Amino acid sequence: MSDAQTTGSSAVGDQPPMRLRDALRKARIEAADRTGVVVDLRDAEVARLEILNEALDPLFGQIPEKVDLFDRGISQGDTPRLWIDVVAHILMGRDKRIYRLVQDTRFGRIVLAESHDVAAMVDAVTDYVARRLIEREHALVATPMIEQPKAVEKPRRGRFWSFVLGFLLGALALFGLALLASLRDL
Repeated sequence: MSDAQTTGSSAVGDQPPMRLRDALRKARIEAADRTGVVVDLRDAEVARLEILNEALDPLFGQIPEKVDLFDRGISQGDTPRLWIDVVAHILMGRDKRIYRLVQDTRFGRIVLAESHDVAAMVDAVTDYVARRLIEREHALVATPMIEQPKAVEKPRRGRFWSFVLGFLLGALALFGLALLASLRDL
């Protein structure tokens, strides 16, 4: 009996213990496959997007914290989406099994990648993130420092003589009005 126990325990000990996260992931995949066929397709979409979101964790863990280009999250509207940044997101295709990475541009929406495989989508998102980081670097390097033009001060002499001339002309005008008023009274 002790031989059977040791044989059984050694067989169990040879297999690495399954982590809860892996078990949850496997259960989600199974549930998403079942649900994709059944009535509730929307929940299947969200479940598949959550699986992809978890697969992207290592990638987004490598992005420096000072880079604030990316804001990843799942929106649960009429069409669930996994947002990568403000212009790119992943949504499910018409068959609810294919991932589609799209980018909104000023000329419309373009499809960057499509795949049934989570690993292929992680690679596509990795390429997209790398391109965005390079664009950011180029934008930071290419931005010239704009110097404000320095105001050239005019010499104060011109202002002083303009004031004196204006004062004298004003005094003469007042004297002329006073003289004109006194001549009328006579």
